[in-house]
Amino acid sequence: MKKILIGTALASLAMAGSAMAAAHGGATVCLITKTDTNPFFVKMKEGAQAKAEELGMTLKSFAGKIDGDHETQVQAIETCIADGAKGILLTASDTSSIVPAVQQARDAGILVIALDTPLSPIDAADATFATDNYKAGLLIGQWAKGKMGDAATDAKIATLDLNVSQPTVDVLRNQGFLDGFGVELNNPDVIGDEEDPRLVGSDVTDGNQEGGRRAMENLLAKDPTINVVHTINEPAAAGAYEALKSVGRENDVLVVSVDGGCPGIADVEAGVIGATSQQYPLLMASLGVEAIAKWADEGVKPEPTEGKDFFDTGVALVTDEPVEGVESISVAEGKELCWG
Repeated sequence: MKKILIGTALASLAMAGSAMAAAHGGATVCLITKTDTNPFFVKMKEGAQAKAEELGMTLKSFAGKIDGDHETQVQAIETCIADGAKGILLTASDTSSIVPAVQQARDAGILVIALDTPLSPIDAADATFATDNYKAGLLIGQWAKGKMGDAATDAKIATLDLNVSQPTVDVLRNQGFLDGFGVELNNPDVIGDEEDPRLVGSDVTDGNQEGGRRAMENLLAKDPTINVVHTINEPAAAGAYEALKSVGRENDVLVVSVDGGCPGIADVEAGVIGATSQQYPLLMASLGVEAIAKWADEGVKPEPTEGKDFFDTGVALVTDEPVEGVESISVAEGKELCWG
């Protein structure tokens, strides 16, 4: 029962915050996501829109054309500054290059909250509301290692990551997964510098299904015996599965991922994905809007979760094949909490 209450407890926190907020006279809040097609960001927009309407605020939404479209995000920030927005909620495509534009917004008195993807450095934003992405990776790494048992010693591992700029969310999930699987890390801020012979290689997916298929094909060409695949998200996992199925490997490769959207949970149920770490984008966005409302009313910035440098919005491993020592929830429980 404790596990299933993750979403409920966090939702209660959101309701408590909304009870304190007043109407804000049409104050503007901006939501800038990486794309407007990934179900994760669609759900973010839904959460932000619903909370903005509840609090009497105006939401303006912007998105990159593809994951990695940095310039469109910079233009969106400039538009929000010109519009006199009270706050910006941002999932950055390039977590370091976006910092000068973010600083311009902060200099203009706008509260900037990073959602899901911490900026680099993290204190370049006023606050971060996010999944503990390292923990999300750690959980699926621990699960994959436990699922393989003794065979993990001779695993052939491929990682299907986000893009070449290695945004923080990409690095955290990748390094968390490798750590959980028992791979010794070198620089934990960099993807691909590990020396473990089990690592076949990594490729980028742009966080979408076609990118996942292409990256998996590239890595299979390098080593057709790959038997463990980490993917940055569930659309990339679906693409990887397509590539594996085309060569008859769909039943003997362990695929793990992060997101927890309803399509991804369905893929866990169908055996496309072995396990996924579920996160809660609607909550991130709704709490972010509440924080901007409080900033507009009282000039108070949100505080991070105790012991962390961000506000942790929760994560849970979803699988119907639990591994001893790795806490998880079932697919049925994941369906109750999923999105998209």
